[in-house]
Amino acid sequence: MINICPARREDTEAIASLLEELDQFYGATQVEPLATRLAGIEAALFMSPPAAFALLAWADSSLVGLASYSFLWPAAGVTRSLYLKELYVADRYRRKGVGSLLMQEIFNAARAQDCSRVEWSTEVENVDARQFYSVIGASLQDGKLLFRVTV
Repeated sequence: MINICPARREDTEAIASLLEELDQFYGATQVEPLATRLAGIEAALFMSPPAAFALLAWADSSLVGLASYSFLWPAAGVTRSLYLKELYVADRYRRKGVGSLLMQEIFNAARAQDCSRVEWSTEVENVDARQFYSVIGASLQDGKLLFRVTV
């Protein structure tokens, strides 16, 4: 059985481990030292105010999925949107409904905060993610380009 719950401080090491797996999924050959990762997670999720939020998917005592998000304003008119920054499910738990459970909780979080929409992006090459998002009813948006500046 999969349990979805908000991230807690005591989950920081498990989150760091899952994020390392995520980095490897995207091709990273090196990751930051554990102490750096732990401090970054602490600063992002548990400082006041938090920079982001995370929902975690647990199978017994194993962290098997994560959805990290932030709120953006304005969205449509003066409403807010929930921006899903990362959805990741451990390889051995893919295609078992974990991603769908995480997305349902993301939609619930958006509704609870009176958001008008949920938005996210994925890599063009990530065909599995694109198919998953199509299955849950998401539509690909035309007319937007993603820009990035590394600081």
